Amino acid sequence: MRNMMDESIRSMHDIPPSETTVVVAMSGGVDSSVAAALLTERGYQCIGVMMRLWAEAAIGEGSGNKCCDEESVEDARRVADKLGMPFYLINVERPFKEKVVDLFIEGYSDGLTPNPCLACNRHIRFDYLLNYARRLGADYLATGHYARLRWQEDGNVRLLRGVDIQKDQSYVLSMLGQAELRDLLFPVGEFAKEEVRRIAAARGLPIHSKHDSMDLCFVVDDDYRRFLADWAAGAMTPGEIVDVRGNVLGRHSGLPNYTVGQRRGLGLSGATAPMYVVALEPDSNQLIVGPAEALGRSELLAKNVNWTMGAPVSAGCRIQCQIRYSGQPIDCTVYPQQGGSVRVVFAEPARGISPGQGAVFYDGPHCLGGGLIDKMDPGEVSASSECAPADRVSLN
Repeated sequence: MRNMMDESIRSMHDIPPSETTVVVAMSGGVDSSVAAALLTERGYQCIGVMMRLWAEAAIGEGSGNKCCDEESVEDARRVADKLGMPFYLINVERPFKEKVVDLFIEGYSDGLTPNPCLACNRHIRFDYLLNYARRLGADYLATGHYARLRWQEDGNVRLLRGVDIQKDQSYVLSMLGQAELRDLLFPVGEFAKEEVRRIAAARGLPIHSKHDSMDLCFVVDDDYRRFLADWAAGAMTPGEIVDVRGNVLGRHSGLPNYTVGQRRGLGLSGATAPMYVVALEPDSNQLIVGPAEALGRSELLAKNVNWTMGAPVSAGCRIQCQIRYSGQPIDCTVYPQQGGSVRVVFAEPARGISPGQGAVFYDGPHCLGGGLIDKMDPGEVSASSECAPADRVSLN
Protein backbone atom coordinates (compact mmCIF):
# COMPACT_ATOMS: atom_id res chain seq x y z
CA MET A 1 0.00 0.00 0.00
CA ARG A 2 2.79 2.42 0.86
CA ASN A 3 4.34 2.19 -2.62
CA MET A 4 1.00 2.88 -4.27
CA MET A 5 0.46 5.87 -2.03
CA ASP A 6 3.91 7.24 -2.87
CA GLU A 7 3.03 7.12 -6.59
CA SER A 8 -0.49 8.41 -6.10
CA ILE A 9 0.22 11.53 -4.05
CA ARG A 10 3.87 12.43 -4.56
CA SER A 11 4.68 16.10 -5.04
CA MET A 12 6.25 17.27 -8.27
CA HIS A 13 8.61 19.44 -6.22
CA ASP A 14 9.42 16.78 -3.59
CA ILE A 15 8.11 18.97 -0.76
CA PRO A 16 8.05 16.94 2.48
CA PRO A 17 4.53 15.91 3.58
CA SER A 18 4.97 17.81 6.84
CA GLU A 19 5.28 21.02 4.79
CA THR A 20 2.38 20.23 2.46
CA THR A 21 -1.18 21.31 3.27
CA VAL A 22 -4.08 19.33 1.85
CA VAL A 23 -7.75 20.24 2.05
CA VAL A 24 -9.76 17.01 2.10
CA ALA A 25 -13.32 17.23 0.78
CA MET A 26 -15.30 15.37 3.45
CA SER A 27 -18.73 13.85 2.95
CA GLY A 28 -19.11 11.67 6.01
CA GLY A 29 -18.72 8.60 3.81
CA VAL A 30 -16.10 5.88 3.74
CA ASP A 31 -14.22 7.05 0.63
CA SER A 32 -13.40 10.60 1.72
CA SER A 33 -12.70 9.39 5.25
CA VAL A 34 -10.14 6.85 4.05
CA ALA A 35 -8.60 9.47 1.76
CA ALA A 36 -8.11 11.67 4.83
CA ALA A 37 -6.71 8.78 6.88
CA LEU A 38 -4.16 7.80 4.23
CA LEU A 39 -2.97 11.37 3.85
CA THR A 40 -2.64 12.07 7.58
CA GLU A 41 -0.70 8.82 8.02
CA ARG A 42 1.77 10.03 5.41
CA GLY A 43 2.30 13.16 7.46
CA TYR A 44 0.41 15.65 5.31
CA GLN A 45 -1.13 18.62 7.09
CA CYS A 46 -4.81 17.97 6.40
CA ILE A 47 -7.86 20.18 6.79
CA GLY A 48 -11.30 18.63 6.48
CA VAL A 49 -13.90 20.70 4.62
CA MET A 50 -17.51 19.72 4.04
CA MET A 51 -19.93 21.61 1.83
CA ARG A 52 -23.52 22.23 2.82
CA LEU A 53 -25.49 21.87 -0.41
CA TRP A 54 -28.99 22.90 -1.42
CA ALA A 55 -31.97 20.60 -1.15
CA GLU A 56 -35.71 21.23 -1.22
CA ALA A 57 -35.67 23.15 2.05
CA ALA A 58 -35.42 26.92 1.98
CA ILE A 59 -31.90 28.33 1.79
CA GLY A 60 -30.57 29.00 5.28
CA GLU A 61 -32.94 26.63 7.08
CA GLY A 62 -30.61 23.64 7.11
CA SER A 63 -30.05 21.43 4.12
CA GLY A 64 -32.02 18.27 3.50
CA ASN A 65 -29.39 17.26 0.93
CA LYS A 66 -28.41 13.62 1.45
CA CYS A 67 -24.74 14.43 0.84
CA CYS A 68 -24.63 16.75 3.83
CA ASP A 69 -27.50 15.98 6.19
CA GLU A 70 -26.90 16.28 9.92
CA GLU A 71 -25.86 12.63 10.25
CA SER A 72 -23.28 13.00 7.49
CA VAL A 73 -21.93 16.21 9.02
CA GLU A 74 -21.55 14.50 12.39
CA ASP A 75 -19.86 11.46 10.79
CA ALA A 76 -17.37 13.70 8.97
CA ARG A 77 -16.67 15.66 12.15
CA ARG A 78 -16.04 12.46 14.14
CA VAL A 79 -13.59 11.19 11.51
CA ALA A 80 -11.76 14.52 11.47
CA ASP A 81 -11.53 14.51 15.27
CA LYS A 82 -10.16 10.96 15.26
CA LEU A 83 -7.52 11.90 12.71
CA GLY A 84 -6.62 15.14 14.49
CA MET A 85 -7.72 17.34 11.58
CA PRO A 86 -9.38 20.74 11.72
CA PHE A 87 -12.89 20.52 10.27
CA TYR A 88 -14.95 23.23 8.58
CA LEU A 89 -18.51 23.20 7.25
CA ILE A 90 -19.03 25.79 4.52
CA ASN A 91 -22.34 26.90 3.03
CA VAL A 92 -22.49 26.36 -0.72
CA GLU A 93 -26.28 26.15 -1.03
CA ARG A 94 -26.77 29.16 -3.27
CA PRO A 95 -24.08 28.40 -5.92
CA PHE A 96 -25.11 24.73 -5.89
CA LYS A 97 -28.73 25.68 -6.55
CA GLU A 98 -27.77 28.07 -9.34
CA LYS A 99 -25.07 25.99 -11.04
CA VAL A 100 -26.37 22.45 -10.53
CA VAL A 101 -30.06 22.27 -9.60
CA ASP A 102 -31.26 25.06 -11.88
CA LEU A 103 -29.30 23.59 -14.80
CA PHE A 104 -30.85 20.19 -14.04
CA ILE A 105 -34.34 21.71 -14.15
CA GLU A 106 -33.59 23.73 -17.30
CA GLY A 107 -32.07 20.71 -19.03
CA TYR A 108 -35.11 18.52 -18.50
CA SER A 109 -37.36 21.42 -19.51
CA ASP A 110 -35.43 21.61 -22.80
CA GLY A 111 -35.84 17.90 -23.54
CA LEU A 112 -32.37 16.91 -22.31
CA THR A 113 -31.22 14.31 -19.80
CA PRO A 114 -28.61 16.19 -17.76
CA ASN A 115 -26.10 14.60 -15.41
CA PRO A 116 -25.97 16.82 -12.28
CA CYS A 117 -22.74 15.18 -11.05
CA LEU A 118 -20.91 16.55 -14.08
CA ALA A 119 -22.23 20.04 -13.32
CA CYS A 120 -21.40 19.71 -9.62
CA ASN A 121 -17.82 18.71 -10.30
CA ARG A 122 -17.39 21.43 -12.91
CA HIS A 123 -18.87 24.32 -10.95
CA ILE A 124 -18.80 23.35 -7.27
CA ARG A 125 -16.23 20.75 -6.24
CA PHE A 126 -13.43 21.65 -8.64
CA ASP A 127 -14.16 25.33 -8.96
CA TYR A 128 -15.77 26.74 -5.82
CA LEU A 129 -14.19 24.25 -3.38
CA LEU A 130 -10.81 24.10 -5.15
CA ASN A 131 -10.56 27.89 -5.07
CA TYR A 132 -11.61 27.86 -1.41
CA ALA A 133 -8.74 25.44 -0.70
CA ARG A 134 -6.33 27.70 -2.57
CA ARG A 135 -7.48 30.69 -0.51
CA LEU A 136 -6.71 28.70 2.62
CA GLY A 137 -3.17 28.32 1.32
CA ALA A 138 -3.50 24.60 0.61
CA ASP A 139 -1.16 22.88 -1.83
CA TYR A 140 -3.75 20.29 -2.86
CA LEU A 141 -7.42 19.41 -2.71
CA ALA A 142 -8.04 15.70 -2.08
CA THR A 143 -11.32 13.88 -2.68
CA GLY A 144 -12.59 10.32 -2.35
CA HIS A 145 -13.08 9.80 -6.09
CA TYR A 146 -12.13 6.46 -7.62
CA ALA A 147 -9.68 7.76 -10.19
CA ARG A 148 -5.90 7.96 -10.53
CA LEU A 149 -3.38 10.62 -11.44
CA ARG A 150 0.01 10.14 -13.06
CA TRP A 151 2.57 12.95 -13.10
CA GLN A 152 4.65 13.13 -16.27
CA GLU A 153 8.23 14.30 -16.64
CA ASP A 154 7.05 17.43 -18.44
CA GLY A 155 4.94 18.44 -15.43
CA ASN A 156 1.60 17.47 -16.94
CA VAL A 157 -0.81 15.13 -15.17
CA ARG A 158 -2.74 12.28 -16.75
CA LEU A 159 -6.18 11.27 -15.48
CA LEU A 160 -6.73 7.51 -15.36
CA ARG A 161 -9.61 5.25 -14.44
CA GLY A 162 -9.64 3.95 -10.87
CA VAL A 163 -8.29 0.48 -10.16
CA ASP A 164 -11.82 -0.65 -9.21
CA ILE A 165 -13.52 -0.48 -12.61
CA GLN A 166 -16.95 -1.02 -11.04
CA LYS A 167 -16.47 2.13 -8.95
CA ASP A 168 -14.46 4.16 -11.46
CA GLN A 169 -15.49 7.84 -11.42
CA SER A 170 -13.27 9.27 -14.14
CA TYR A 171 -16.41 9.83 -16.25
CA VAL A 172 -17.56 12.63 -13.93
CA LEU A 173 -14.03 14.08 -13.75
CA SER A 174 -13.64 14.50 -17.50
CA MET A 175 -14.10 18.28 -17.31
CA LEU A 176 -10.81 18.70 -15.43
CA GLY A 177 -7.87 20.38 -17.11
CA GLN A 178 -4.21 20.68 -16.19
CA ALA A 179 -4.84 23.76 -14.02
CA GLU A 180 -7.05 21.61 -11.78
CA LEU A 181 -5.34 18.22 -12.06
CA ARG A 182 -2.00 19.57 -10.84
CA ASP A 183 -3.67 20.62 -7.57
CA LEU A 184 -5.65 17.42 -6.91
CA LEU A 185 -5.16 14.12 -5.10
CA PHE A 186 -7.30 10.98 -5.38
CA PRO A 187 -5.85 8.68 -2.69
CA VAL A 188 -8.45 5.88 -2.89
CA GLY A 189 -8.23 5.49 -6.66
CA GLU A 190 -5.51 2.88 -6.25
CA PHE A 191 -7.80 0.55 -4.28
CA ALA A 192 -10.89 -1.59 -4.74
CA LYS A 193 -13.95 -0.53 -2.75
CA GLU A 194 -13.83 -3.50 -0.41
CA GLU A 195 -10.19 -2.76 0.33
CA VAL A 196 -11.14 0.81 1.18
CA ARG A 197 -13.71 -0.51 3.64
CA ARG A 198 -11.08 -2.80 5.19
CA ILE A 199 -8.70 0.15 5.53
CA ALA A 200 -11.44 2.11 7.31
CA ALA A 201 -12.26 -0.79 9.65
CA ALA A 202 -8.60 -1.44 10.47
CA ARG A 203 -8.20 2.18 11.53
CA GLY A 204 -11.33 2.22 13.62
CA LEU A 205 -13.13 4.77 11.48
CA PRO A 206 -16.80 4.77 12.51
CA ILE A 207 -18.11 4.87 8.94
CA HIS A 208 -16.43 1.72 7.55
CA SER A 209 -19.77 -0.05 6.93
CA LYS A 210 -21.77 3.00 5.86
CA HIS A 211 -23.78 2.50 2.67
CA ASP A 212 -22.96 4.46 -0.47
CA SER A 213 -25.42 7.12 -1.64
CA MET A 214 -26.43 6.56 -5.27
CA ASP A 215 -29.44 8.85 -5.71
CA LEU A 216 -29.83 12.50 -6.64
CA CYS A 217 -28.64 14.17 -3.47
CA PHE A 218 -30.97 17.18 -3.68
CA VAL A 219 -34.19 15.21 -4.27
CA VAL A 220 -35.43 14.34 -0.81
CA ASP A 221 -37.65 11.38 -1.79
CA ASP A 222 -35.50 10.09 -4.70
CA ASP A 223 -38.41 10.73 -7.12
CA TYR A 224 -36.95 13.03 -9.76
CA ARG A 225 -40.22 13.08 -11.72
CA ARG A 226 -42.06 14.40 -8.67
CA PHE A 227 -39.25 16.93 -8.18
CA LEU A 228 -39.57 18.13 -11.78
CA ALA A 229 -43.36 18.33 -11.47
CA ASP A 230 -42.83 20.69 -8.52
CA TRP A 231 -39.94 22.73 -9.90
CA ALA A 232 -40.50 22.58 -13.66
CA ALA A 233 -44.27 22.53 -13.78
CA GLY A 234 -44.33 24.75 -16.88
CA ALA A 235 -42.53 22.06 -18.88
CA MET A 236 -45.04 19.35 -17.97
CA THR A 237 -47.21 19.95 -21.02
CA PRO A 238 -48.94 16.85 -22.44
CA GLY A 239 -48.35 16.12 -26.09
CA GLU A 240 -48.29 13.47 -28.78
CA ILE A 241 -46.45 10.17 -28.75
CA VAL A 242 -45.46 9.38 -32.34
CA ASP A 243 -43.51 6.54 -33.88
CA VAL A 244 -40.43 7.01 -36.04
CA ARG A 245 -42.68 7.28 -39.13
CA GLY A 246 -44.75 10.08 -37.60
CA ASN A 247 -47.82 8.04 -36.73
CA VAL A 248 -49.60 9.27 -33.59
CA LEU A 249 -49.82 6.44 -31.04
CA GLY A 250 -50.95 8.21 -27.90
CA ARG A 251 -50.35 11.07 -25.48
CA HIS A 252 -47.48 11.74 -23.07
CA SER A 253 -47.71 13.55 -19.73
CA GLY A 254 -44.82 15.97 -20.27
CA LEU A 255 -41.38 15.39 -21.83
CA PRO A 256 -39.43 15.71 -18.54
CA ASN A 257 -41.10 12.46 -17.44
CA TYR A 258 -39.22 10.45 -20.10
CA THR A 259 -35.69 9.51 -21.07
CA VAL A 260 -34.17 7.93 -24.16
CA GLY A 261 -34.28 4.14 -23.90
CA GLN A 262 -37.28 4.10 -21.56
CA ARG A 263 -39.75 1.30 -22.19
CA ARG A 264 -42.09 1.19 -19.20
CA GLY A 265 -44.69 3.80 -18.39
CA LEU A 266 -45.41 4.85 -21.98
CA GLY A 267 -49.08 3.88 -21.89
CA LEU A 268 -48.92 2.09 -25.23
CA SER A 269 -50.54 -1.17 -24.24
CA GLY A 270 -51.98 -1.61 -27.73
CA ALA A 271 -48.56 -1.70 -29.43
CA THR A 272 -47.85 -4.93 -31.28
CA ALA A 273 -44.14 -4.90 -30.28
CA PRO A 274 -42.16 -3.38 -27.38
CA MET A 275 -41.66 0.34 -27.91
CA TYR A 276 -38.85 2.50 -26.51
CA VAL A 277 -38.30 6.22 -26.24
CA VAL A 278 -36.06 7.09 -29.18
CA ALA A 279 -35.99 10.89 -28.90
CA LEU A 280 -37.61 13.88 -27.24
CA GLU A 281 -38.60 16.81 -29.48
CA PRO A 282 -39.20 19.91 -27.32
CA ASP A 283 -39.95 22.16 -30.33
CA SER A 284 -42.98 20.07 -31.28
CA ASN A 285 -43.51 18.67 -27.78
CA GLN A 286 -43.50 15.17 -29.27
CA LEU A 287 -42.20 11.96 -27.74
CA ILE A 288 -40.67 9.77 -30.45
CA VAL A 289 -40.85 6.01 -29.89
CA GLY A 290 -39.74 2.99 -31.85
CA PRO A 291 -38.55 -0.60 -31.65
CA ALA A 292 -35.29 -1.53 -29.93
CA GLU A 293 -33.30 -1.36 -33.16
CA ALA A 294 -34.28 2.31 -33.57
CA LEU A 295 -32.23 3.15 -30.48
CA GLY A 296 -28.97 2.45 -32.30
CA ARG A 297 -27.16 5.56 -33.55
CA SER A 298 -23.96 5.66 -35.57
CA GLU A 299 -22.86 9.19 -34.66
CA LEU A 300 -23.20 11.98 -32.14
CA LEU A 301 -22.03 15.55 -31.77
CA ALA A 302 -20.58 16.55 -28.39
CA LYS A 303 -20.25 20.22 -27.41
CA ASN A 304 -18.19 22.11 -24.83
CA VAL A 305 -15.52 19.41 -25.00
CA ASN A 306 -12.64 19.61 -22.53
CA TRP A 307 -9.35 17.78 -23.09
CA THR A 308 -7.60 16.78 -19.87
CA MET A 309 -4.14 17.19 -21.40
CA GLY A 310 -5.02 20.61 -22.79
CA ALA A 311 -5.09 19.84 -26.52
CA PRO A 312 -7.55 17.84 -28.65
CA VAL A 313 -6.61 14.60 -30.33
CA SER A 314 -6.19 14.80 -34.09
CA ALA A 315 -9.06 14.26 -36.52
CA GLY A 316 -9.59 10.61 -37.31
CA CYS A 317 -8.19 9.39 -34.01
CA ARG A 318 -9.59 6.00 -32.99
CA ILE A 319 -10.36 5.89 -29.29
CA GLN A 320 -13.35 4.97 -27.10
CA CYS A 321 -16.40 6.98 -26.04
CA GLN A 322 -18.54 6.36 -22.95
CA ILE A 323 -22.02 7.85 -23.23
CA ARG A 324 -23.33 7.17 -19.71
CA TYR A 325 -21.82 7.02 -16.25
CA SER A 326 -22.48 3.28 -15.93
CA GLY A 327 -22.00 2.53 -19.62
CA GLN A 328 -19.24 0.65 -21.38
CA PRO A 329 -16.67 2.42 -23.57
CA ILE A 330 -17.48 2.08 -27.27
CA ASP A 331 -14.89 2.08 -30.06
CA CYS A 332 -15.18 5.22 -32.15
CA THR A 333 -13.42 7.68 -34.40
CA VAL A 334 -13.45 11.35 -33.42
CA TYR A 335 -13.30 14.53 -35.47
CA PRO A 336 -12.75 17.73 -33.44
CA GLN A 337 -14.72 20.68 -34.83
CA GLN A 338 -14.39 24.42 -34.51
CA GLY A 339 -15.92 25.92 -31.38
CA GLY A 340 -15.01 23.07 -29.05
CA SER A 341 -17.34 20.43 -30.49
CA VAL A 342 -16.42 16.89 -31.48
CA ARG A 343 -18.12 14.62 -34.00
CA VAL A 344 -18.05 10.99 -32.89
CA VAL A 345 -18.51 8.07 -35.30
CA PHE A 346 -19.05 4.69 -33.63
CA ALA A 347 -17.61 1.46 -34.94
CA GLU A 348 -21.03 -0.12 -34.28
CA PRO A 349 -24.36 1.62 -33.58
CA ALA A 350 -24.58 2.78 -29.97
CA ARG A 351 -27.84 2.51 -28.02
CA GLY A 352 -29.20 4.96 -25.49
CA ILE A 353 -27.49 8.17 -26.65
CA SER A 354 -29.18 10.97 -24.71
CA PRO A 355 -28.56 14.67 -25.38
CA GLY A 356 -27.46 16.33 -22.15
CA GLN A 357 -25.47 13.34 -20.91
CA GLY A 358 -21.69 13.29 -21.00
CA ALA A 359 -19.68 11.91 -23.90
CA VAL A 360 -16.36 10.98 -22.31
CA PHE A 361 -13.32 9.89 -24.31
CA TYR A 362 -10.79 7.24 -23.34
CA ASP A 363 -7.68 5.60 -24.68
CA GLY A 364 -7.62 2.46 -22.57
CA PRO A 365 -7.50 3.59 -18.92
CA HIS A 366 -6.56 7.18 -19.81
CA CYS A 367 -9.44 9.66 -19.64
CA LEU A 368 -8.79 12.07 -22.50
CA GLY A 369 -11.66 14.43 -21.70
CA GLY A 370 -15.31 14.85 -22.51
CA GLY A 371 -18.23 17.10 -23.32
CA LEU A 372 -22.02 17.11 -23.42
CA ILE A 373 -23.99 15.19 -26.02
CA ASP A 374 -25.64 17.80 -28.24
CA LYS A 375 -27.07 15.88 -31.20
CA MET A 376 -27.47 12.33 -32.43
CA ASP A 377 -26.57 11.44 -36.03
CA PRO A 378 -25.42 14.99 -36.88
CA GLY A 379 -24.60 14.20 -40.52
CA GLU A 380 -21.89 12.83 -42.70
CA VAL A 381 -18.27 12.88 -41.60
CA SER A 382 -15.55 13.55 -44.13
CA ALA A 383 -12.78 10.98 -44.31
CA SER A 384 -9.55 11.77 -42.49
CA SER A 385 -6.37 10.05 -41.51
CA GLU A 386 -5.94 8.17 -38.30
CA CYS A 387 -4.38 9.98 -35.39
CA ALA A 388 -0.65 10.39 -35.37
CA PRO A 389 1.42 8.19 -33.05
CA ALA A 390 1.94 11.13 -30.69
CA ASP A 391 -1.79 11.15 -30.01
CA ARG A 392 -1.81 7.58 -28.78
CA VAL A 393 -1.33 6.99 -25.08
CA SER A 394 1.19 4.51 -23.74
CA LEU A 395 0.49 3.59 -20.13
CA ASN A 396 2.10 0.98 -17.98
